[in-house]
Amino acid sequence: MAYSNKKRTIIAGLLYFINILSGFFSLMYVPGKLIVWKDAAETYKNIMEAEQLFRLGILSSLVCYICFLFLSLVLYKLLKPVNQTIALIMVMLAVVSITISLINLQNQFSVLTLLHKEEYLQQFGIEKLQVQLLFYLHYYQNGIQPVSVFWGLWLFPFGYLVFKSGFLPKMLGLLLMIGCFGYLIDFAGSFLFPGYNQTLIANCINLPA
Repeated sequence: MAYSNKKRTIIAGLLYFINILSGFFSLMYVPGKLIVWKDAAETYKNIMEAEQLFRLGILSSLVCYICFLFLSLVLYKLLKPVNQTIALIMVMLAVVSITISLINLQNQFSVLTLLHKEEYLQQFGIEKLQVQLLFYLHYYQNGIQPVSVFWGLWLFPFGYLVFKSGFLPKMLGLLLMIGCFGYLIDFAGSFLFPGYNQTLIANCINLPA
């Protein structure tokens, strides 16, 4: 049993590591390189010149969500002896976030639809096409907001199970549960208060997670 737990813990750690790397690449690195949120023309130009990087960002998102799905299943196997009901809730919250994320990813595929389509260029003109492309990117970014609620919510049962497990560090469980509230506060702050993302709390609130 101990060997089985150790094996599952290692697999979960590897999946979590891939999840973090692919998530960072798709959610932070690629947008940071290509998207200028207040300049549709510059964003269009950047994506046209580095389309492969944009496509890698989409692929990285798919890898992230698939790893997240398998991670939740491995964690369920690992932690269900602690409390099967709470472990099931953890998986359900993760699956909801994955489902919303995959639906939201369609907005990035829509960006690809606009590229290299001569008929769209003739119909809209270059300026309208650029605005439409940035609209899809904003729509995708807005879709991240409700997903982040579930990124937070799944951490609470996860952290509780880790805390109660007896074979994983209690401090890790506490940090995960605190991380849950960090995500929720971050969502509420960015949704309700303009300029929240420039505050000190916005830079620190997700550190526990």
